Amino acid sequence: MKRLYKSILCLALVTTVSLSFTSCMDETEPTDEATTKQIEQSSSAAQALLMAMPAYFNSASKFTSWIDDDGSHYPFGYGAIMYARDLMTGDMTHSEKMDYGSHFYYWAQNKYMGDGYRKTQYIWNYYYNFVQTTNNMIEGVDEASATDTQLGYLGAGYAFRAMLYLDMARMYEFLPNDKTSSKNSDGNDVLNLTVPIVKAGMSQDDARNNPRVSRQKMAEFILGDLDQAEKYIVKLTDTKGQTLPNLACVYGLKARLYMWIEDYPNAQKYARLAINASSVQPISQEAALNTTTGFNTASEFMWASQLTKEDYTVQTGIVNWVSWLCNQSTFGYTGPSTGLYNLIDAKMYNRISNTDWRKLEFKAPDASSLASKVSYIDKNAAASFPTYTSVKFRPGSGNIKEPTIGAVVAYPIMRIEEMYFIEAEAAAHSAPETGKQLAVDFMKKYRDSNYSIRATDKDEIIEEIVFQKRIELWGEGQTFYDIKRLNYSVTRGYDGTDFYDITRFNTTGRPAWMNLVTVRTESNNNKALVGWNNPDPSDVYTPWKSK
Repeated sequence: MKRLYKSILCLALVTTVSLSFTSCMDETEPTDEATTKQIEQSSSAAQALLMAMPAYFNSASKFTSWIDDDGSHYPFGYGAIMYARDLMTGDMTHSEKMDYGSHFYYWAQNKYMGDGYRKTQYIWNYYYNFVQTTNNMIEGVDEASATDTQLGYLGAGYAFRAMLYLDMARMYEFLPNDKTSSKNSDGNDVLNLTVPIVKAGMSQDDARNNPRVSRQKMAEFILGDLDQAEKYIVKLTDTKGQTLPNLACVYGLKARLYMWIEDYPNAQKYARLAINASSVQPISQEAALNTTTGFNTASEFMWASQLTKEDYTVQTGIVNWVSWLCNQSTFGYTGPSTGLYNLIDAKMYNRISNTDWRKLEFKAPDASSLASKVSYIDKNAAASFPTYTSVKFRPGSGNIKEPTIGAVVAYPIMRIEEMYFIEAEAAAHSAPETGKQLAVDFMKKYRDSNYSIRATDKDEIIEEIVFQKRIELWGEGQTFYDIKRLNYSVTRGYDGTDFYDITRFNTTGRPAWMNLVTVRTESNNNKALVGWNNPDPSDVYTPWKSK
């Protein structure tokens, strides 16, 4: 009987200092009898496999592995990894040094990024467990005998899997940087290598000898999934409040894919197809700045993750999206109860025009004409917020005190605004004035009626478009990919910076830390990975100091 095996064969507990192989968790290995037959006999079985995918966005173990004995409360699912990616850019910082409880400081400070650390293990395991969830859906549907409804579910499975591999490919692919060589300590060149591909129905022998694949091979695999998704997703008639992908999302994933491999004509094409196929419009100023529903409502997004009061992460009160991203909540890790806040980079903030309403998503300096225009849930509490504190993401129902209400929100997996910026940037690579005009048209209509681009140089036009995209998607985990793709420098150290001292790194081009490393537990079980890891980027930069 054919069985599914994961490349992750043993989930080991990893200490923050060294590996401790203390236990292995038994993994469910569904058979085709336990999936395909059940689906043939029961529509509820098929729907269970379907809904397991969006549910995994907010998956967290109950204080047994990743929310664990040392008090680490970072692993609240997909949103946690989005947050970590933003802390690895120069766009978001914490208001002060945070290393208690070993939460998110690793990614902000570029510490403990090697193959033997807990945070490295978390990202790898999270993604491959999520891949297994999608493989269960794909393996469970027999195309020849499936109903139209089941084929729609299959389309969703392929879309989810493509999204996950596209994320991993862009995070783990080794690209040149200013501190580490593509030739690793084993003497092997890892340039453009991504991650192993784990397919539905993979044998254990294949899983134990499963190499990292090249950018080209990975792109072909992802495109194959997206073609299948495009074929079947039209049969998925209920997207469950935007938590399941539709055709516009598949086009959006193709746009992201083509941006990654720098096929800009196709990126432009599919971004426009996504825009045309979507029923979602760019969020308005009124909706975005609403203190009750701003950036927490699924209908605002093309594709969303929705938290409910029954979700374990919500019930923890502190290990969830709102706890970490909503500075106004009093039950979270960021906010008035801890004095720790998420801030936008000061230089980035000051570059935003005062006529751009998105600037009101952050606390303005007291002397600014915008200071009285920023909307707060509790104005008295906001008086103590540091300058540049984000108020972009609001707690559910505007409730800052009760997590069973305030943590019940949606957060974005994909937004229509991203497609507009992909279209503009992609066009600018071959026709700068066309890309420039597309960006101006979007900005003037939806963000700033006074907006213009003075630049005439191609690279400067592209940088301006990407900057506006960074403002638009701040806190949504997407900027990492553009910085890495375009070889942009990260500049955190300068006079007037709001980055705290030990995070003030200035890089020449993309940071070395954006080439994530694979984990040791994987190479212990997968011989094809031995000797083929990315170099450890930990502590390769010295923080800038003011003279």
